[in-house]
Amino acid sequence: MQDERRSQETWPIRLHRAYGGKIQTLPKVPMASFDEVAVWYTPGVADACRAIATDPEAVWSLTNRANSVAVLSDGSRVLGLGDIGPEAGLPVMEGKALLLKYFGGVDGVPLCVGTHTVDGIVAAARAVAPSFGGINLEDIAQPKCFRVLAALREDTGIPVWHDDQQGTAMVALAGLRNALRIVSKDLHAVRIALVGIGAANTAVYNLLRAEGVEGRQVIACDSVGTLHAGRADIEGKANLLTEKWAICSETNAERVSGGIEAALNGADVCLAFSKPGPDTIRPEWIGRMASDAIVFACANPVPEIDPTAALRAGARLVATGRSDFPNQVNNSLAFPGVFRGALDVRARMISDPMARAGAAALSEAVPERSLGERSILPRTDDIHIAARVAAAVGSAALSEGLARIELSKAELFEGAVRRIEAARAATHALVETGHIAALPENR
Repeated sequence: MQDERRSQETWPIRLHRAYGGKIQTLPKVPMASFDEVAVWYTPGVADACRAIATDPEAVWSLTNRANSVAVLSDGSRVLGLGDIGPEAGLPVMEGKALLLKYFGGVDGVPLCVGTHTVDGIVAAARAVAPSFGGINLEDIAQPKCFRVLAALREDTGIPVWHDDQQGTAMVALAGLRNALRIVSKDLHAVRIALVGIGAANTAVYNLLRAEGVEGRQVIACDSVGTLHAGRADIEGKANLLTEKWAICSETNAERVSGGIEAALNGADVCLAFSKPGPDTIRPEWIGRMASDAIVFACANPVPEIDPTAALRAGARLVATGRSDFPNQVNNSLAFPGVFRGALDVRARMISDPMARAGAAALSEAVPERSLGERSILPRTDDIHIAARVAAAVGSAALSEGLARIELSKAELFEGAVRRIEAARAATHALVETGHIAALPENR
């Protein structure tokens, strides 16, 4: 019976089972003989402990803290799977740690916690913070994800980043900047419809505002309808839905009512991070957008509207969250470089200007000769992408007075390239020597 069940397993399940997960811990020091144990562990390690006890800042140079990031989740909103708990969320956190290392040279440690309250998650993060140079919050349901980030962001003393909010917003802004270049429209003049107002689009809205977009340019909608100051159902829960009520208060001054169709009518841009399609957004609604419409349909696993249908309906270009369509809005373009840059200058936090600098670096990474309706974002596998983001983010931290280490932009870029190349070379060497088994040839 067990053999029969395993014969019916999907390819991803078979690979996860074959490798027993996706990450492992390896030494970064030589162990030529057993004599080194006396240096790296007892009694020699006591010297490092005493040095840190005397000068706590020495922890950054005497341990791996400066290159370590906790990937922390309670498993309450995992991908499109919902509240599946910390154990079931662990494969995602391992995947995040894998990408941090391979794309950013950062050592990620999955931490799935068995607490689901804001206070519990915040307490868990603060308790482990002394071991890490940064914390990547992941797959935490809203609205508690807003509270957790707000509680940790400015007073933890290390970079704290919620990728579902800030990473998504950063990549979306980068893609939008280039999309607007293609259609020759100004970010500060276009009308923008936000479809879905969860963690992703709330952060998109906040980053757009930081970029100078005015509230009057935006109409947002949730599952009930368009947001505006007359939404009594949200106002009545303003203490709980603080971020959503702020959007109600700042946007759609004309109180356009209705649903997605009303929000899209005459809009230049649709940024959709809502429920999976394919019929969440209908083609006829796209047809009533402005000319040269830009559509980001980023629900996973199925976009809110099929990209081909959106193009046929009149969209000039379409982006999705999937790798099998052009213009993938992929957070892995952001978080490895963001953490690389923040760690390398030992930033105290990751601010909105740092995220905006990262978005600008991403958009500028697409050369003019490559920019087109099917190419508004760079490829994830380009080693220089994370390095460019790292240099931009680290430089922004320095400009804001948030950095503890002063490095030039060139030094940040070159250092990031070295670390990323080393991480990739180590992985490839383990495969070539058989210490990591090659992928099976047959599915």
